[in-house]
Amino acid sequence: MTPTDEQPLDGPVRVVWSRDMLAYDFGQGHPMTSERLDLTIRLAQDLGLLDGPGVELADAGVASDDLLALVHDRAYIAAVHRASSEGVVDLDHGLGTTDDPIFPGMHEATARVVQGSVDSALAVWEGRTAHAVNVTGGLHHAMPAAASGFCVYNDAAAAIRTLLDAGAGRVAYVDVDAHHGDGVQQIFWDEPRVLTLSVHETGHALFPGTGHARETGGSGAEGTAVNIPLPSGTGDAGWLRAIDAIVPAVVRGFAPDVLVTQHGCDTHLLDPLTHLRVSIDGQRAAAQMLHRLAHEVTDGRWLALGGGGYAVVDVVPRSWAHLIGVATHQPVDPDTVVPESWRSVVQERYGRRGPDRMTDGRDARFSPWTSGYDPGDDVDRAIRSTRSAVFPLIGLDPDHD
Repeated sequence: MTPTDEQPLDGPVRVVWSRDMLAYDFGQGHPMTSERLDLTIRLAQDLGLLDGPGVELADAGVASDDLLALVHDRAYIAAVHRASSEGVVDLDHGLGTTDDPIFPGMHEATARVVQGSVDSALAVWEGRTAHAVNVTGGLHHAMPAAASGFCVYNDAAAAIRTLLDAGAGRVAYVDVDAHHGDGVQQIFWDEPRVLTLSVHETGHALFPGTGHARETGGSGAEGTAVNIPLPSGTGDAGWLRAIDAIVPAVVRGFAPDVLVTQHGCDTHLLDPLTHLRVSIDGQRAAAQMLHRLAHEVTDGRWLALGGGGYAVVDVVPRSWAHLIGVATHQPVDPDTVVPESWRSVVQERYGRRGPDRMTDGRDARFSPWTSGYDPGDDVDRAIRSTRSAVFPLIGLDPDHD
């Protein structure tokens, strides 16, 4: 039987956190504010999620240059060091742009995120933790030689590479951020042992402009890059239908040893940078789906990361608190009242109360793909395009499950 979110864990769950993680902050007015993280962990604490039996809070050191070099060019790492300690702008390496402005301590801040994800990946692989969560991670746009899209070092890619080096035969990476997980895809484009699967808003409407269904992997790794570009305006029913129509079948077929997931919550209808219309309830449902898939396919070896999400008060803390609840097998009832202690902090900082419940009051049910294909529906056409592009490459029938 596949474990549910409510069943007890066989071991502890690792949650990466320390106040040092708040140093990853591009400054006043930038969407990637560390307030997102602070409010998330405060809410998780106030809900009692970090005090549960078997929940282990884990600090992280600063990743070494050798560790970073598993996925980044040495010249780029040196450029980040110069930007961090000397304030040297290097546009050739994406450092000092509007998206990625430099700040003192940039190297240490983002290298700490990497170490947190790598340590967690190893803890999962070695059986020292049942699941692991690093909401500070999921920096999926960072390229081998450049910062991109608010991301300096790619913690997800470093964690995956470390898993391979530690003996994992295959690793599946599933990314449900509104933006295409382009950095992780590029780093593993020619690596047949890594599946990169991204569900995102179409690149025709949103940064980084990639992630089309025809992007299916490099030579010798055909079918290991899977992209589901969804039309702008897609809501819960379509988003969850797309995930259900492709993710389980592809991950099961790939048969990974470990599942790494990225849970950027900028898919939400209130997010200021994107155009999808997913609710907190839909995001919670997706986390539950991926959790159950980890128990089914990888014997529970699951590393869950954060990512994007720029509705700082109304969305990010609730979405990622739900993720922590799912991962620790303490799922938060959507009707739960947001603790008054947390709302008081919001009132003090922002002059308003913030959301009062852990739900948007949405129905996160969806019609499964097996119910039939509607050629007049934009989401169904996107699903079909991805299935047609990828399924034959991995021995699956695009027309049947």
